[in-house]
Amino acid sequence: MKPSTRRPGRGQPGQGRPRGTGAPRVVSLLTDYGLADGFAGALHSVLRARLPDVPIVDLTHDVRAQDVRAGSQALKRAAPYLADGVVVAIVDPGVGTPRRALAVEAAGADLTFVGPDNGLLMPALEMLGGPARAVELENPAYQLASPGPTFAGRDIFAPAAAHLAGDGDIGALGRDVDLGTLACLPPPLCRERNGGLEVEVTWVDRYGNVQLAAGAASLTALAGQAGHVTVTPMGTAGVTWPARAVRTYADLAPGELGALVDSYGYLALCFDGASAAERLGTAEQDVLVLRPPGAPKGSAAPVSPPAH
Repeated sequence: MKPSTRRPGRGQPGQGRPRGTGAPRVVSLLTDYGLADGFAGALHSVLRARLPDVPIVDLTHDVRAQDVRAGSQALKRAAPYLADGVVVAIVDPGVGTPRRALAVEAAGADLTFVGPDNGLLMPALEMLGGPARAVELENPAYQLASPGPTFAGRDIFAPAAAHLAGDGDIGALGRDVDLGTLACLPPPLCRERNGGLEVEVTWVDRYGNVQLAAGAASLTALAGQAGHVTVTPMGTAGVTWPARAVRTYADLAPGELGALVDSYGYLALCFDGASAAERLGTAEQDVLVLRPPGAPKGSAAPVSPPAH
């Protein structure tokens, strides 16, 4: 079972803020720009030059530089909680190349995503019912003239987002794109093998908690009545850790590894007040093997990875 994709506290798509009221729609920003170079500020400025009262939410500008996969996972985690409006997502190693710049409407939410066609947008869109319509951003009337092609966030994505946040028609931005041609990334690994669950680390948060590409059902199946699982880094001779299934961090004793369902509905490994990533020696995109306690390698185990 994968975590719920229901948008908390939301009605049906398109039934949020009434259109045509004159009030701009919320623009949410997610980038790898950081805050040192003025790139994020440029997005704010271009948006406000066109819509002085536009509400802007900075989801994060600290996605690892050029890490499209990490950006896609961050956007996916945020997706069910995004305010209705426009989402500008930019992690764009191919900026200035023929990769497409897109605006994509979500099928199951009153949201339009603006960003590069490199797989960044699709996991979030899939959380929200998939894409309903996509257009390529090619109308120069909604772009800034630029001395060079390497700042699409400022010159292409922000003007398009301002148009959409002002209730502009998505069709004015360019021609429609076949939804079947939108770029997708391979899903994170989560599979049964050799009596255990091989599962990818999808996120290490600032506290060192280790989120995995598995949901609550996997923890229940693995831990069973024993209430424990074992954790081993895949492909290494590393130490195997016992992890106790708990509800929250404070349930753990000092130095005890825990396995819990985190606030996004995913299985996560943690310590109380310490970094699980540092103690386990693991990082994002590593693969860990989880098994029921006492299950030797190659034995059968009732493990059920979620469908992502």
